[in-house]
Amino acid sequence: MPIYLDNAATSHPKPESVYRAVDHALREIGTSPGRGGYRRGLDATRIVFGARESLAALFGIKDSARLAFTSSATEALNLAIAGMLRPGDHAVTTTMEHNSVSRPLRMAEKRGASITRIPCDRSGFLNPRDLASALRADTRLIVITHCSNVTGTIQPIAEVGHLANQAGVPLLVDAAQSAGIIPINVESMGIALLAAPGHKGLLGPQGTGCLYIAEGLELPPLVVGGTGGHSSGEEQPEEMPARFESGTLNTPGIAGLQAGVEFILGTGIETIRKKELSLVRQLLAGLAEIKGITLYGPASEKERGGIVSFTVEGKDPAMVGFTLDHEFGIEVRTGLHCAPGAHRTIGTYPTGTIRVSPGWFTTEHEIEVFLKGMDEILRHATS
Repeated sequence: MPIYLDNAATSHPKPESVYRAVDHALREIGTSPGRGGYRRGLDATRIVFGARESLAALFGIKDSARLAFTSSATEALNLAIAGMLRPGDHAVTTTMEHNSVSRPLRMAEKRGASITRIPCDRSGFLNPRDLASALRADTRLIVITHCSNVTGTIQPIAEVGHLANQAGVPLLVDAAQSAGIIPINVESMGIALLAAPGHKGLLGPQGTGCLYIAEGLELPPLVVGGTGGHSSGEEQPEEMPARFESGTLNTPGIAGLQAGVEFILGTGIETIRKKELSLVRQLLAGLAEIKGITLYGPASEKERGGIVSFTVEGKDPAMVGFTLDHEFGIEVRTGLHCAPGAHRTIGTYPTGTIRVSPGWFTTEHEIEVFLKGMDEILRHATS
């Protein structure tokens, strides 16, 4: 079996309960939530409600109705950014963002908004003082990734949230690499908008995600149409979550997502984080001993999510990834990871890095096999 070390893209494998939940929703439920008063229709509605409640418990959200399901974190980020920024508005972000933040912001800029991109240091860290200095009277949004998908750098979200609240500016957090892995509490961290994918750290299937919208924020929907209720009116419903959930929801995916979140809640996110830190520590220590490898991101594993990026002197990252796959059966990610600004920040543009991202089901033995593979690649390169 191949050794899978690309959990930052999609977690694999999933807990067995996730597979069972998806299969049950497809085979035994088979219908849409909110579209029928018969028993299976009500069962589908209960699946969606249960998943919303589980996510609210994980993120410290008091009212689960403030969570809207989306097809991905990308959709959630587009919904938040397009909804918050109008021509003449100002937003603040960083140079470490994924394209799922950068591109919607660029679109908003083309429509008349102005964007300040705060440079981060070579380890990927934002200085909150720089953010505070960038705020203006017309600032309507702060957008920041919680954990970099390139370096694993964990940003000081609680400190940024405090600054945002003091300034009266909503904070949108991209939790693509942190949800389900790093503890998040929207209330204590001052998060007004939280975008998360279902298929990464939340251990759910692809095609799932969510957006939390704090009480008092009003956003226009990206898509309007049938919501399963309010059928008599031509206007889109005002109340959440129906306002942002037009069309048939991905009930099997949401069932799997709930099972993934319940697995996290049952295991304990601190337990998950502890294992992640152990694997990252093993990776950093092992790669540091191999001559010709340059590591990127924070030196301390405690300041990282489950991501380690590196380059090999004199070797294209893509060729290293190809060799790992074809000669050792090890699957990693190479290139720019959809975050060119982050690579410019850390000095790895345009070739990118080799990215290793273990997950909950990764073993220490698999990390050791990977390290031996990298050592062999480097020894062959110098022989």
